[in-house]
Amino acid sequence: MTFHEQAVIHDPIVAAPTASLSSSIKSVANGFAAWMVSCGDYWAAAALYDSLRRLSDAELKKRGLSRDTLARDIFHSCR
Repeated sequence: MTFHEQAVIHDPIVAAPTASLSSSIKSVANGFAAWMVSCGDYWAAAALYDSLRRLSDAELKKRGLSRDTLARDIFHSCR
């Protein structure tokens, strides 16, 4: 076998199966829907923070919250 034959002969390249267009569109749509749900959750958390931040420290304490950790606690509650 010559060098040229060694360089040209190789294993056949097999293409990996590709997803159909409809499954790709469904995947993108599902990702978009999940993103929208996440945005809604964080929007609700922002509204909750906005209402709770106006409470006094005593009122926050009654609810088991602290002004120092209010934003973090609300953020973790929406995940």
